[in-house]
Amino acid sequence: MAEDDADLQVIARLALEADGHTLTIAGDGIAALELARRESFDAILLDVLMPRLDGFRVCARLKEDPQTRAIPVIFLSAKAQLDDVERGLALGARGYIAKPFDVVTLSQQIQALLHVPMVV
Repeated sequence: MAEDDADLQVIARLALEADGHTLTIAGDGIAALELARRESFDAILLDVLMPRLDGFRVCARLKEDPQTRAIPVIFLSAKAQLDDVERGLALGARGYIAKPFDVVTLSQQIQALLHVPMVV
């Protein structure tokens, strides 16, 4: 998860770990890219508004890199106007969840999105 808000990191961690997921947290876009290249992930939750490198640019770089392009990206952001959502999906994200979010809905949406076949 790439998220700079400590409270949201805790909320997401509690919700997702209760479902059996393991969560690794990056506090900014550069750290998210470095982690994605070093470790193996089933999915990346990505905020748009982050320090050092915004989520849109992180997603674009992930999708350009043969090593990381197949990792599903799901945006989790307060920046959720229609043009933001369309931009994120056009960059290759599988989903876009608007903040604020309810933890049950977050869990359900992530489970549903992770079961959608990926076209590479």
